[in-house]
Amino acid sequence: MATTLNPYIQFQDNAREAMEFYSSVLGGELTISTFGEYGDPGEANADGVMHAQLVAPGGLTLMASDTPPGMPASQGSSISISLSGDDSDELHGFWDKLSEGGQVQMPLEKQIWGDEFGVLSDRFGIAWMVNIAGEQPAAE
Repeated sequence: MATTLNPYIQFQDNAREAMEFYSSVLGGELTISTFGEYGDPGEANADGVMHAQLVAPGGLTLMASDTPPGMPASQGSSISISLSGDDSDELHGFWDKLSEGGQVQMPLEKQIWGDEFGVLSDRFGIAWMVNIAGEQPAAE
């Protein structure tokens, strides 16, 4: 098995809602396990997400959980999830769905390097960068 790098997002109490949203944006198969399923049935957080995994077409894997009871929650702003490729229709679709209820920091538009690029925070406060490869100049 090849080594992979997978973004893992920690939410306060809305990991299920967020991952269902990301599943509607990216497609793929979503699995969710709760704290209650793994030995915490009596606690107030029994329905909380212990681990969620979305495996989307093209190999993208996104993971998340709710903050376990007793642990401090910290929403980070020093990381972004980057989507890139050359399928303009697919990436524009992701952009449109992710930006619903979110905030666009940099519109998705052609940049000086020839690609379309944009930055947004989705409705859960997660930062996303989208880069759509443009036409590359022919080698001389």
